[in-house]
Amino acid sequence: MSEPISRLLSIMSALRDPVSGCPWDLKQSYASIVPYTLEEAYEVADAIARDSFDELKDELGDLLFQVVFYAQLAKEEGRFQFEDCVTAICDKLERRHPHVFGNLSAEDADTVLKNWEALKSTERKESGQHSVLDNIPQAMPALSRAYKLQKRCANVGFDWPDVSGCWNKVKEEILEVEQTAPGSAELAEELGDLMFALVNVVRKHKLDPEAVLRAANSKFEKRFRAVELTLAEQGRSTEQASLDEMEQIWQQVKRQPS
Repeated sequence: MSEPISRLLSIMSALRDPVSGCPWDLKQSYASIVPYTLEEAYEVADAIARDSFDELKDELGDLLFQVVFYAQLAKEEGRFQFEDCVTAICDKLERRHPHVFGNLSAEDADTVLKNWEALKSTERKESGQHSVLDNIPQAMPALSRAYKLQKRCANVGFDWPDVSGCWNKVKEEILEVEQTAPGSAELAEELGDLMFALVNVVRKHKLDPEAVLRAANSKFEKRFRAVELTLAEQGRSTEQASLDEMEQIWQQVKRQPS
């Protein structure tokens, strides 16, 4: 094992030492660390989105520490060690890349993905999972999980032939939302159906809905901050401006070059 990894594992072990360790680290459990793991993963994504590669190095280190923390807890309970995690992922990568480590050929990325999904399906069946929807984490963000559910179903042929079918479903769901009484118990369900249908449109265009919405969020934030700045230059705040005034500034901001 490399010296930096050995050093990190030693630090983790010291932090969890029952006598001389850190009181905060000693209180942690698998469940209590999960929010930090998700936060670190988002910080990695944010650094990449901003092309901040100096930050990315640090954020990846923070994320690696989360893995080491889980492995330390498992080691203390006699379940597995960090080295076992490394071995498991090495075995999986070799098994799922037979076009690199075996005799299978794959000429393009689409073929690789099809082979990958077929191998995953076989592995699920061998582990006693019979539905194509097994092993999709319930804790995933709802948008990402919708995308994953749809992709799994599409892999077994349960899908529209082209994007026009997806658009027709979106239009159908919009009508159902419009026909549902505001404040009724059914409204949330119909809105959920509409959002799910729109994810299908995004998927059919070979885009990731999470990435698409993240970009939309960033665009909205940038424009609204520009509205706030414009009002501030006029000596006013958003609270002091009318909706019509803010909309007029918003339209001006939209016309500006990105």
